[in-house]
Amino acid sequence: MLLRVSTLLLRTLREDPADAEVPSHRLLLRAGYVRRAAPGGYTWLPLGKLVLDRITAIVRDEMTAIGDQEVHFPALLPAEPYRTSGRWTEYGDDIFTLADRKGAEHLLAPTHEELAALLVKDLFTSYRDFPVTLFQIQTKFRDEARPRAGLLRGREFLMKDAYSFDLDAAGLQAAYDRHREAYQRIFTRLGLDFTVVHAMSGAMGGSASEEFLAATPVGEDTYVGCTRCDHAANTEAVVTRAPAAGDPDAHPPIEVHDTPETPTIASLVDLANDRVLAGRTGWTAADTLKNVVLTVRQPGAERAELLVIGLPGDREVDLKRVGAVLAPATVAVFDDWPAHPELVRGYLGPQILAKHGVRYLVDPRVVTGTTWLTGANEPGRHATDVVCGRDFLPDGTIEAAEVRPGDSCSACGDGELTLRRGIEVGHIFQLGRRYTDAFAVDVLGPEGKPVRPTMGCYGIGVSRAVAAVAEQHHDDRGLVWPAAVAPCDVHLVSAGKGPQLDAALELGARLAAAGLRVLVDDRAHVSAGVKFTDVELIGIPRAVVVGRRLAEGYVELRDRAGGERTELSVEDVVARLLDEVGATRRNRV
Repeated sequence: MLLRVSTLLLRTLREDPADAEVPSHRLLLRAGYVRRAAPGGYTWLPLGKLVLDRITAIVRDEMTAIGDQEVHFPALLPAEPYRTSGRWTEYGDDIFTLADRKGAEHLLAPTHEELAALLVKDLFTSYRDFPVTLFQIQTKFRDEARPRAGLLRGREFLMKDAYSFDLDAAGLQAAYDRHREAYQRIFTRLGLDFTVVHAMSGAMGGSASEEFLAATPVGEDTYVGCTRCDHAANTEAVVTRAPAAGDPDAHPPIEVHDTPETPTIASLVDLANDRVLAGRTGWTAADTLKNVVLTVRQPGAERAELLVIGLPGDREVDLKRVGAVLAPATVAVFDDWPAHPELVRGYLGPQILAKHGVRYLVDPRVVTGTTWLTGANEPGRHATDVVCGRDFLPDGTIEAAEVRPGDSCSACGDGELTLRRGIEVGHIFQLGRRYTDAFAVDVLGPEGKPVRPTMGCYGIGVSRAVAAVAEQHHDDRGLVWPAAVAPCDVHLVSAGKGPQLDAALELGARLAAAGLRVLVDDRAHVSAGVKFTDVELIGIPRAVVVGRRLAEGYVELRDRAGGERTELSVEDVVARLLDEVGATRRNRV
């Protein structure tokens, strides 16, 4: 393949676009890989499409290598299967819906579990047909309220999704492990620094799930790692180690105190220490019980219900964690205090919540026998020795508190958690029988009785992976693509006109004939400085400069990542490029 810059649909930009928020967004626009077409939608220009296709090919290669079969479902889907599964309402405003001319409702596909289950029901009748795994690489849609960060958070995106069907839990586990290993190979081939973390299943349903996160400071996902073991988890899935329960009757009775002008935890702690409340000093925020009021609306419900979450006062509620636990319900901070005078703002305690029918969930640190300084449900008053299991009974526990660096690791108990940020590029799920139950997918088992298959689901954000690679592989001059995903193998630059331009085109044709992907900057009316700037911005791994020493038979080979520059004869540079590119392809990296 030989591309000539003079005729290529390529426009590089000298300045950063005003709306570009993250490096990948900025550089993919500046280097001429994509152009914004609409909020959350991008046109792939030739160089961008080449990168997208190379990543797609790697994904397809690894999926077929483990026996997955490629299909292609429609993107415009009827509403009925999603009503049957319950996800028509669960997705809420996150899906694009429309009606055809006859009034039938449809959606633009966010994912295809329902269609995969129906296809298997249609085609397979016997246990002998299993196991089976289908995959597709397909455009998906999500009605993002605020599209941002370029390809990282769009309304239209390319995904690979696979669906496994097995007859028992052991088969599902084997399929899950097989895809987990394939994903590790894929992201290694893409040149990504990634971590596999425990995750929440969310609207997908099912039990076990793991995310593949590409490390970057601009990532939307926060995850933890342990300083002593290999445990890693999305903060949404972090488990808190609960203290041992105690005797709720081993404490003095509740004592109510006047605590005027203490609506915040900090002001309450200061007053408690100044007045030596309950005859003690050394009060800290961790000794207080904070009660945060939220509203929770289930999909399709007309009204939201109140939910109060109790947690130690030195912690804040993480709404993202709450939303993950309560999905598919939507969660918001309560603000209609006049409508609920029983809830005294700033002085709310758990003692009266059961009487008023308000659901109360607590942090795992709030266990039976723990005693707290908390609101007395009267303006300007708090209570000490409010004991869990004696003075209030929670309706359950919830992982809602913020996760902080230094928290104890729940896996090993000895290490501390560190916080990192990453981009989700893959997610795998053990769905179980949620969707085969919904559509009564049964096949004849080996003993002549019906058997219901169990499902796994495995997704990769293909277009998002383009941005993730760009986030990890760039410098202050531009993109630095790994060889496996770069749009071309070599970028040829003619530093002058006449013989240098002719030689660059001849060398490019020779390399292309040998099977290399070549981009030749053959622009006659552009300075060498501009061309060199574009070489670094576009980020192809190797560049060959045809310049002043051509008359002596030499050209310059530049390595984009390492910055090395080597003068070689034309014959030597051809041999070296063929050898290096061939080695890369042989090693599948």
